[in-house]
Amino acid sequence: MTEISSRKPIKKPSQIGRSPQADYKVQVTLWIEKDGELYLGGGRIMLLENINEYGSISAAARAMELGYRNAWLWIDSMNQLAPSPLVIKGKGGAGGGYAYLTEEGHKALKDYKELRDKMETALKPLDICSLST
Repeated sequence: MTEISSRKPIKKPSQIGRSPQADYKVQVTLWIEKDGELYLGGGRIMLLENINEYGSISAAARAMELGYRNAWLWIDSMNQLAPSPLVIKGKGGAGGGYAYLTEEGHKALKDYKELRDKMETALKPLDICSLST
């Protein structure tokens, strides 16, 4: 008697939007914590950049498909962990509210990007071809 399995075969994830390459590549994610809490990471940096560009928390959140509440929670968390607030929010009115990066916010963006660039530079000469053997 043959047993028939009702389990579907496992499919490999698709490579949609990627250009698979034969060589190995090292990739890292950078985030900064303070007292065990996330202070800055890729998403938060993107939010700060968008606030700087759009002048609005809601527009910045929309641009990255992030809910306004989550965006505000991220900002509140960063502001509390930073030496001084990174983002200042103004009340809405007929034209809506506004937000802008403080000097500390611009410094945090600059410092994060410099650190990320240093990491990427350090990883470039790394030869990991020996992993394939």
